[in-house]
Amino acid sequence: MTKKIDKQKVRKALERKVAQATNPVRPAKQLGFIHHNVDCIGCRACEIACKDKNDLPAGPRFRRVMQIEGGTYPDVYAYKVNMSCNHCADPACLPTCPSGAIWKREKDGIVDIDSTLCIGCRRCEAACPYGAPQWDPKEQVIKKCNMCVDEIDAGRKPYCVMACMMRVLDVGPIEELWAGTYATKALGPGEKPVKRVKNMADPELTKPSIAFIPHSKGKA
Repeated sequence: MTKKIDKQKVRKALERKVAQATNPVRPAKQLGFIHHNVDCIGCRACEIACKDKNDLPAGPRFRRVMQIEGGTYPDVYAYKVNMSCNHCADPACLPTCPSGAIWKREKDGIVDIDSTLCIGCRRCEAACPYGAPQWDPKEQVIKKCNMCVDEIDAGRKPYCVMACMMRVLDVGPIEELWAGTYATKALGPGEKPVKRVKNMADPELTKPSIAFIPHSKGKA
């Protein structure tokens, strides 16, 4: 069945895209995630809460808990890296979208998406270094984490954060998270957040809004 397009809506979206691609949004307060790689137990409650909230079918995962293992006995290790959309300062997905379905919010820097505008070209999926855009095989469109903007606007936290039983995942102003000055249970006494962990794409590519408490074997 041919998808019906609201031409006025598309026009406005494309105008917004051109404006943001030409003059990138620089919010006064950029929100971002922090994750404690060591204390995470890998229960995946955050993944399930996200899939439930967004009514995702089997396959696409906005939030992904990755198990990292290595070493040789007796020096073995295991830790988790938890990642979704990083709401980058310079999102690679935004300028690649030909229909203007992706944009960055001016008040908090969240990279949002209107999947009803998606034409299924999957260019954003190829452009993102962190695998944030997810293909929905049922609806044949791209979807992604938008940090639960409805919850953020209501003064609450995203579903993934609220579902974390260990409180190792949180959201807040990214500059404060990087500096270790934001009050969060995801950060313990004397721990220093970092912007990158081992095998992660270079943050200079898109300047992702994410902080980690790294495992000793996972430092970049």
